[in-house]
Amino acid sequence: MDLGLQGKIALVCGASKGLGYASAEHLAREGTHVVIVARGQEALDQAAAKLRALGNIKVIAVATDIATAEGRAKALAAVDDIAGEAGRGPDILVNNAGGPPLGDFREWDRDIWLKAIDANMLTPIELIKATVDQMIARGWGRIVNITSSSVKAPRYDLGLSNGARSGLTGFVAGVSRHIAKSGVTINNLLPGSFETDRLRSSFVGSAKLTGETPEEVRVQRMAETPAGRFGDPDEFGATCVFLCSKHAGYINGQNVLMDGGAYPGIF
Repeated sequence: MDLGLQGKIALVCGASKGLGYASAEHLAREGTHVVIVARGQEALDQAAAKLRALGNIKVIAVATDIATAEGRAKALAAVDDIAGEAGRGPDILVNNAGGPPLGDFREWDRDIWLKAIDANMLTPIELIKATVDQMIARGWGRIVNITSSSVKAPRYDLGLSNGARSGLTGFVAGVSRHIAKSGVTINNLLPGSFETDRLRSSFVGSAKLTGETPEEVRVQRMAETPAGRFGDPDEFGATCVFLCSKHAGYINGQNVLMDGGAYPGIF
């Protein structure tokens, strides 16, 4: 299937590993030029090398904190470098940031809350603000926000994520419909438990709260998943690239849940 992404330019955040990297890889496989962003230089360089090996595409790795105004400016400047046009902006934006720490809400002060909101709500909004008008002017664009299944099925120990990501979800619900006629879509992709470093670290955090071992938490979490396994990041990347494709133009303002069937509700 031709996804219509050859020659497009994508900005993918949190792309050095895990779900962000998987999304960047699937875009690259479709002939999309990619700017990948993460804070760790070494892991980012390794990711960029793997992407360049996939074909004749341009890949720029930007080691920066996307949650800062300076970091966002660097990432967007790299997009302009690929395009050869100042202020052009990407055709595709994949927002992704590491989730805030797990814990008990009684331990979180105002500064911790603001940091979570800044990374998981305000930063994606700032990137949407910085790129959506250029997409509208071209009559085509795709924005995918990688959030969390906790938006639909909140977990107590993920309170920071529940709150910050739900704020982003509410924002997207309004703006995505406002711009729907322009050819630009904004959707949220909600991962459950995928085999990533983030998942493994969550077992450690949960174990501290429950008194269990991380392995016991892992076994319990897997048992709670109807699929009987954790997700493969490659599956996630394939879904992300479809939402970015020419075939997904009628999918807009949606929360696409990928959790192996764990969410028990109907809607």
